[in-house]
Amino acid sequence: MEFKRVVITGVGTVNPLGNTVNDFWENLKNGVSGAAPINRFDASKQKTRFACEVKNFDVEQYMERKEARKYDVYTQYAMVTATQAMEDSGIDLEKIDHDRAGVIWGAGIGGLQTFFEEARNYQQDNPRFSPFFIPKMIANIAGGLISIKYQFRGPNFTTVSACASASHAMIEAFNMIRMGKANIMITGGSEAAVNEAGVAGFNSMRALSTRNDDPKTASRPFDKDRDGFVIGEGSAAFIFEEYESAVKRGAKIYAEMVGGGMSADAYHMTAPDPEGKGANLVMKWALEDAGINTENVDYINVHGTSTPLGDIAEPKAILKTFGDHAFKVSISSTKSMTGHLLGAAGAVEGLASILAIQNSLIPPTINHFTDDPEIDSRFDFTFNVAKEKKVDIAISNTFGFGGHNATLVFKKF
Repeated sequence: MEFKRVVITGVGTVNPLGNTVNDFWENLKNGVSGAAPINRFDASKQKTRFACEVKNFDVEQYMERKEARKYDVYTQYAMVTATQAMEDSGIDLEKIDHDRAGVIWGAGIGGLQTFFEEARNYQQDNPRFSPFFIPKMIANIAGGLISIKYQFRGPNFTTVSACASASHAMIEAFNMIRMGKANIMITGGSEAAVNEAGVAGFNSMRALSTRNDDPKTASRPFDKDRDGFVIGEGSAAFIFEEYESAVKRGAKIYAEMVGGGMSADAYHMTAPDPEGKGANLVMKWALEDAGINTENVDYINVHGTSTPLGDIAEPKAILKTFGDHAFKVSISSTKSMTGHLLGAAGAVEGLASILAIQNSLIPPTINHFTDDPEIDSRFDFTFNVAKEKKVDIAISNTFGFGGHNATLVFKKF
């Protein structure tokens, strides 16, 4: 069959660097860290007492307080960013076929805050659970509520694949349109795990940085002294649209999505394959899916979490995939600024990749102080300062616990 083309016509975000796309990009290109001491709860008993929290978020700008109370924070983020993206797209809801418009969303955990609060209340001799407990907690509810808001009756489900969740959602939304099963898809991901349970759980795994004396420099991808990731939160949403209908209505087009890859490490519950086998496969298959040669890739937004093992495996995979071009392609980890948004990471980093294409600018990997002798120094990691560069093709990698890998391929329109 002949695939249809898929373009991005609307974007929205709420994340540690800003509650609008413009604020996010300004802080990203200027190398601003979103990390700070935790404000949401008393973190004094935690090994890690800082995070990349969303700041100055007012959900009541978008919905009534009574409605917002029915949603977990991760759903609030999803609803707000989907609203931003729909408004940005300029789609006239009176002129579209709602049976061919859908929502595919990503969430790695879902309503962790809700689950923690309800369980804590129960332990404190309160036998009554809220009637909203289950619908607030389940990871698919955000996508369902977005479809209800816009009366989108087409494909609707949620991908749950840890840190690859949003990227998997975007690939599935892309496939729905190019295979002719939908004309418009709202996609992206959200996560809100900066709470007692989320921070303590990742601390127990020894996954988080404990650099409490200097949070802003704690996320150090590819630095010799990295000691774990910085947990973040937030969301990004996109309007994917069939190319011909978007052009016909005169839509603003940010970029074209041209391919996506999926693979598994099949190696370990939480650790990456040390040789990056799954990461190599997912990039290879994504480029094959897009019909793009490796030498045409200008930018890679890497998974780059600032963990001891992951930051060694991914460059190995890039070298295996790209050969000598691996040292010519620009690379950066925007997690150095946003922290790790878990199930929302692929969406926010996909947005960073699209904005890099639009603005001909590679965002930096901040907080690099000491080279790691185990990582080839010939890679262009865009350390500390953004770089002007024409970007026609960008790819974005996300890898999740369980060995789930996803790669997105975007092209300048």
